[in-house]
Amino acid sequence: MHKIDLPKKIPIFPLSNFIIFPKATVPLNIFEPRYIEMINESMKTNKLVGMIQPRSSNDDQILPVLYDIGCLGKITSFKESDDGRYLIELKGLIRFKVLKEINSSHKYREFEVDYKDFHQDIGNKKEELKFSDLELIFKDFKSLFEKRGFIINWKELEKQSLDETINALAMASPFSLEEKQVLLEAKNLDIRKNKISEILSTYSYDVFNNTTIQ
Repeated sequence: MHKIDLPKKIPIFPLSNFIIFPKATVPLNIFEPRYIEMINESMKTNKLVGMIQPRSSNDDQILPVLYDIGCLGKITSFKESDDGRYLIELKGLIRFKVLKEINSSHKYREFEVDYKDFHQDIGNKKEELKFSDLELIFKDFKSLFEKRGFIINWKELEKQSLDETINALAMASPFSLEEKQVLLEAKNLDIRKNKISEILSTYSYDVFNNTTIQ
């Protein structure tokens, strides 16, 4: 996707504690009428939808205040269930910064956005990180996921590129809304790795503090 293909105005799907990273694909179950309408419109045009977190986890607000940074996703799979829900897969393309909300006739919200700080998301440049650098992080991730009862197919993850693996783990992790947002906003993979390490150290302390073997 070239820079010129990126729309300046996008529909926004604000979903609490749900985050999508560039190059990662996630399933979504759409059932609210306004978001059914949004997907219908998107499927007719460019299949692009912006995902962004509300600053509060209270989704009942009519117009929740949103974070400034989200990620543009492309609908790569679409199915309609017997009861009228949409089952889609969304692939993260590039992060964006919200500039302003646009008055819209639609039930869903639309925003003017800017991608200028994030063009590296759609480049083919591979960020160099040694896998050995990440072994400790993965070890801590495994411990945390197992403690929380999360099941991760580690063998499958190891087949992916490094950035895809880090982003998949960041998305699936039991981190808080704020922590996931910090990871999304991290400028590059190296910074994201360090942020994950910082967050994990706080969890590791909590998780393992009372399980020390004397």
